Amino acid sequence: MISAFFQHLEQIQQRTLQLVTQKGYDQLLVGSGSLHGHFLDDTRYPFRPNPHFVLWVPFLAEHPDCWLLVRNGQKPVLFYYTPTDFWHLTPELPSDEWTKAFELVAYDDFATIESQLKGHNTAVINEQAVTLAESGANSGSTAIEQNPQALITALDFHRAVKTDWEQHCLREANYLAVKGHAAAEAAFLAGKSEYEINQIYFSAIAHNERDMPYDNIIGLNEHAAVLHYQFQQRTVPDQHRTLLIDAGARFNSYAADITRTFTPEGSLFADLVRGLDDLQQQLCNQISAGSNFIALHEQMHLMIADLLNRFGIITANPEIQLEQGITRTFYPHGLGHLLGLQVHDVGGWQQDEAGTLRNPPEEHPFLRLTRTLEDGHVITIEPGVYFIPQLLRELKNSPSREHVNWAMVEQLLPYGGIRIEDNICVQKDGSENFTRDGFAKL
Repeated sequence: MISAFFQHLEQIQQRTLQLVTQKGYDQLLVGSGSLHGHFLDDTRYPFRPNPHFVLWVPFLAEHPDCWLLVRNGQKPVLFYYTPTDFWHLTPELPSDEWTKAFELVAYDDFATIESQLKGHNTAVINEQAVTLAESGANSGSTAIEQNPQALITALDFHRAVKTDWEQHCLREANYLAVKGHAAAEAAFLAGKSEYEINQIYFSAIAHNERDMPYDNIIGLNEHAAVLHYQFQQRTVPDQHRTLLIDAGARFNSYAADITRTFTPEGSLFADLVRGLDDLQQQLCNQISAGSNFIALHEQMHLMIADLLNRFGIITANPEIQLEQGITRTFYPHGLGHLLGLQVHDVGGWQQDEAGTLRNPPEEHPFLRLTRTLEDGHVITIEPGVYFIPQLLRELKNSPSREHVNWAMVEQLLPYGGIRIEDNICVQKDGSENFTRDGFAKL
């Protein structure tokens, strides 16, 4: 796929330079980012690179203090940090095939990069500020603008459409992550703890915590009702009723974001899991370029309302449930989001490169994506049905309580909840489901 990577670089270079020139700059300098220290300690947090950097150089996701200089008519210059340091391993200058797309410069003093900024109007995208040593650097023919919002906004908008190479990486990330999900299901059925399931997941995909795109959610039983459950208990519960696992993987810096809910067969909850899975697939099969994501989210609420009614959990018909907001108790979050170098890829509310926003509807404030879908968008589709005590208490104190079969709710409370999440690549006449294809390959 190296030829596809070179084509990817050509596409983003053409797009980026057009925007850089349009915004009045001569060149763009992008940093990979730097390490952050813990408060009152001499240790550091795990490194997370600048996504604007790894868009160009996804193979250097673990390398802080690297820089990329992009200017018209020249190869991008990659400044590769090689400090003199006996405390840490100094990386060697890479020589893989992808490096042919760049002019590589090893450096250990920022003055090397600073010399390339004199006499230019440079846009800089980096968390830490860039300053020139000599006085008068930001006057005359030399100017530096840190993180110009108009340029970043335009770049973010276009990042939503993934090149063929990016789609390949996202596809491979999914194929990797489903191996972890299969291993997690087996560990759940074997009676393992949340902590043990998490370790088994890592082993199955050959990742450690630093490699992961986000912290895994491993929720057993009632913990499946906590949307972003953040702990992993070492103790094994008396019963294994439910495993909700929201876990991904990375491939060349691109993220998978998959959720599955596992439960033993033979219960009402198992039937409910199967029912939501069927609805999720039905909705995924309707997606194509031109689909309105807000409309898809609202359709999912209608489908879940019908599911709750068919199972006897709610006695009101779907229209009354939506009118009274009952489904928001059981499905309080958004249908999905953009996916790419970041798990929640940026630009989900943007309607154009100028940054015009379309906020989510008032009744669905947690919806992360309001754009009309385009060919090349990669998104998640992740409906859920949860039994969350806090939200159920609020429903019980409302006039809508008369529509709820509270005995059945009490029966389902110990199972926590359900979420089914696939990663979808939107196409002109349909979509490609990276996640389902990955499970089919197991």
